[in-house]
Amino acid sequence: MWGIPPSQWASPVPVYEYRCRSCGVARDEVQPMGSGPPGPCPECAGELRRVYGRVAVKFSGWGFRRTDSLVPGDRPRKDFKALREKAEEISDG
Repeated sequence: MWGIPPSQWASPVPVYEYRCRSCGVARDEVQPMGSGPPGPCPECAGELRRVYGRVAVKFSGWGFRRTDSLVPGDRPRKDFKALREKAEEISDG
């Protein structure tokens, strides 16, 4: 990419997974974002549907159920330093 002007850089194109509704054959397609299915299934001419995979998500920080229980009911929820210290104290103990 170095030495090539930014206007000539290839734009990233995602890989989408499709599965046929009729025969279940799966295939990957490199397509621009927002494109529709690539056409009929090459095996049986059935309808291809996009497959959405699972995504790993980790919730961390304040504002989630596990950390909210550390805040007393009558105390404002803005003292994050004290909350962090309390959480560390609990996890160490």
